[in-house]
Amino acid sequence: MKIYFCASIRGGREDAPVYEHIVKTLGKFGEVLTEHVGDRHLTDTGEGLQDGAIHDRDLVWLRQADAVVAEVTQPSLGVGYELGHAYLLEKKILCLFRPSSGRRLSAMIRGAADGERVQVIDYHGLDDVNEILERFFKMEAR
Repeated sequence: MKIYFCASIRGGREDAPVYEHIVKTLGKFGEVLTEHVGDRHLTDTGEGLQDGAIHDRDLVWLRQADAVVAEVTQPSLGVGYELGHAYLLEKKILCLFRPSSGRRLSAMIRGAADGERVQVIDYHGLDDVNEILERFFKMEAR
């Protein structure tokens, strides 16, 4: 299984340790095409590639993916863009949101949840994330 993970890069890297944990956990379920997003050393300046190259490469990976997992607590235009594409490509999507951040999740993300193809699940800690991912990928395997 190929997994596309998306989370904030230029929108802020405060949650980089969370992203790192998610990427490591996702590796149990398949190939994470976007492992670099979980690199805690990646800064909000990104990878140093041209914007067009990042866009084109990431859309290729998104098309290849069997499932998309997004950490959506930190608002990010890029993540929203990726989720919109994933939705139009009819990918299986899981969005993870941490309410304790004090933020409110966009209605466009939460409102897309149908409980089947698009799931939006609130979590409180990394143990919750592990359980959520286990359930999501068990359903995916069916």
